Amino acid sequence: MKFAVCSLAVVLYSSFADLALAGTYLLGDNVVGSRFLDAFSFQAIGDPTYGTVNYVNESTAVSKGLVAYTSNSFTLRADDTTRLPGNCPGRDSVRIRSKKTYTTHVAIFDITHMPTGCGTWPAVWENGDPWPSKIDIVEGVNSHGTNQVSIHTSGGCTMPSSRSMTGTAGSNNCEGITGCGVILQEQNSFGPAFNDAGGGWYAMERTNNFINVWFWARNGGSVPADVKYSGSNIDTGNWGTPSANFPNTDCNLATHFGANYVVINIDLCGTWAGNQTVYAASGCPSTCDSFVRGTPAAFQNAYFEFASMVIYE
Repeated sequence: MKFAVCSLAVVLYSSFADLALAGTYLLGDNVVGSRFLDAFSFQAIGDPTYGTVNYVNESTAVSKGLVAYTSNSFTLRADDTTRLPGNCPGRDSVRIRSKKTYTTHVAIFDITHMPTGCGTWPAVWENGDPWPSKIDIVEGVNSHGTNQVSIHTSGGCTMPSSRSMTGTAGSNNCEGITGCGVILQEQNSFGPAFNDAGGGWYAMERTNNFINVWFWARNGGSVPADVKYSGSNIDTGNWGTPSANFPNTDCNLATHFGANYVVINIDLCGTWAGNQTVYAASGCPSTCDSFVRGTPAAFQNAYFEFASMVIYE
C-alpha cells in the first residue's frame, strides 16, 4: 500500500438538417482506443461537487496507470493503491472533456465496464453554455439502483407528466442542480449488474425538438444493428421507445442548450454520493470521506472501460 504526498455549404447544411429531423444522421467521429486521448482533454480541476477526489492531468494519469488503452478499448480509473492522509484533497481520479462541441447529434457509448463501489459517482454527460445546461446520460452513486438520466437547465423548462418513454420520471422541473430525472427500469443499466451483463450501449439524440436517451444491455436481443455495428449513418426512427424522453412541449431546448462538450468522470463522495443519508441507504460503511481515504483496495472496480464513442451529426 502506498501513502500519498500531498453557398454549396448552405445547400449541404440544409440537406444534413433535413436528415437529422428525419432521424437519420451521418458519421462524424468514431473514437476507439488511443483516439480517446486525441479527442479528449484531461481536466485537472477542483471538484465542483466537493468530492473526496483529486482530478489529475494526462501525464499524471498515464504515469499512475489511471488511463490505459488497447486497439479496441479505453480505460479510465480511480487510484486503488494509496491510503490518504487527512490533508490530501482526495483520491486521484480522472475527468475528461471532448475537444469538440456538438449541437444536433447522436452520441453512442459502447461501455464494457462502469465504476462501482461505495463512494463512487460515475457519469457520462454533456454540458456547455449557457450554464447550467447539462444532459446526464449515465449517472448514479454507490453502486445503488438503476441509471438516472437527467437534464438540467435555467428557469422556464418543465416536462409534461406523461410522455413516451420506458423510464419513470422524477421531478418535471428541470431547473438547477436537481434537474428533471428519469429512472431507468432495467436493473442492469447501472452498477455491478451492468458489469455482470457485459455492459451495453447508451445513446443520446439531441435536437431542438427533443432529447432522447436509449439503453441496451450487451446480452439483450433488441440492440439495433446500426448501434451494434457502427457505420456511415444511423436512423434513430428504428430504435423504438427511448428510455428517457425530454420534449420541447414546455421547454425551449434551443435556448437552454448551446454547443455541448462530452464529459466523462469518476467522482468520489461529493454532494450526492457523499450525502450521509444517501450513502448509508446504499449500505455503505462509516462516512464516505473516511471510506474513500482509508480503503484504497475498495476501488479496484472503480473504472470505466469503453469500446467506443461514436458521434453522428
